This record gives sequence, structure tokens and C-alpha cells, in this order.
Amino acid sequence: MEPARSKASPTSAAPATAPAGSAAAATATKPVRIMIADDHEIVRRGLATIIESRRDWMVCTEASDGREAVSKAKQHRPDLIILDISMPNMNGLEAARQILKFAPQTQILILTMHESEELVRNVLAAGARGYMFKSDAGRDLVAAVEALRLGKPYFTSKVAEKVLSGYLAGATEDVPEKVAQDPLTPREREIIQLLAEGKSSKEVAISLGLSVKTAETHRANIMRKLDLHSISDLVRYAIRNKIIEP
Repeated sequence: MEPARSKASPTSAAPATAPAGSAAAATATKPVRIMIADDHEIVRRGLATIIESRRDWMVCTEASDGREAVSKAKQHRPDLIILDISMPNMNGLEAARQILKFAPQTQILILTMHESEELVRNVLAAGARGYMFKSDAGRDLVAAVEALRLGKPYFTSKVAEKVLSGYLAGATEDVPEKVAQDPLTPREREIIQLLAEGKSSKEVAISLGLSVKTAETHRANIMRKLDLHSISDLVRYAIRNKIIEP
């Protein structure tokens, strides 16, 4: 006699799973792609170690100055960029401005060693929505990246919170004129930084792919616009406006 076959319980059926190539599976496994830009390799290594400790995050590329950061952002299109504010050739604020022009959806976290209401305003005006002290990175980087990944701003310090709330509420009367209406073009800001770092007009021309004559014309226009009369004046302007650090 043939043994009776038991009926499978309805609850014992294997759960349905999304096909490996489905959109749901891709969404579940897609990592957050992060670029790190800092002119100190030891800082980049430390940040990368924290990022890569998370299973769903990855470092897709690195840069050692602002100009390289802009180039690599175009090439790799990261979801989030960690930018040191003080880098040679192009600072983090100018890099943020340029990156957000061609990739406005990119989230940017600015790293700094300084606490300044004016600096926070400049960060906001550049379009970045993250601001963190380098000294807090070991403790706060994960929280900062997680907030920005979800489209939320992340700013450390009481001063930053105060400025952020006022800025987002539309309190533009407190924003300095140079932030609200910057008289300089992006190219002129680049040239100011290079000149303030001690580069000659010829070196500026080589760095930016310009003719020496064009670089000198830009330099003359900058001096006229800002009513500066010497390179010393230009360096002081660059320090005062956080284009370079003293």
C-alpha cells in the first residue's frame, strides 16, 4: 500500500524573494558613494577607515586639493563629498560652489578647524549643508554622513546652530554683504587664492590653463574691484575672507 503523503502547511512555503536583478534588490545593496578631499593623507586615511567600517558606505575616490576635488567629482559623481575647507590651489568653499553647479544633488560636508559665524554663513552660501570640526570627526562623522544622506543638514557647535536657524528662516539682514553679493567671479576667487599662496602670474596661468596676459588682466581687475593696491593687501583680503589660512 502506498504511504499517504502529508499536505504542505500554507505557512511552510518559502518566502518570496525579489529577483537578484530587481530594482528592490539594487536599492537594498547600493552603497553610499563618498569622496574625501583633504590635503593631508593621514586625515584622508583616518576618515576612510571610519567610512569603510560601515557595510553600506564606500570611498569611491580621494582628492588632495580643491581643483582635483572638482575634477574627480565630475568623473565619479559621488553621493556625498567630505571637503576640507583649507586646501591648496582651490579651497573647500570654492570647490563646493563649483561642484554644486554641475551636481546640485550632491551632499557636501565641510571640515574645518575653526568656529566662526561668518564661516558658517559662507558655507551655507556656497550651498553646503554640513559643517564639522576636524577634531570631532572620530566621534561625529557617522552621524554627519547619516544626516546628510537623508537630506538633513548637519552643523556642529552652538554658533553654527544659531546661524543655521537664522539663515534657513530667511534672516538675510544679518548676512554680510560679501556673502550676499560676492563681487568676484569663481575664476577671480581661484586667482586670488593662487596669488595669496605666493604664485606668480605665470604660475597662475599654468595652473589654470590661461595665457600669462589673461592671468595678469584678471589680477588687475581683482585689484580694481576690491580697491587693493599691493599683494600684501590681497593676502590680507584672502585671510580675512577665509580664502586662505594665515
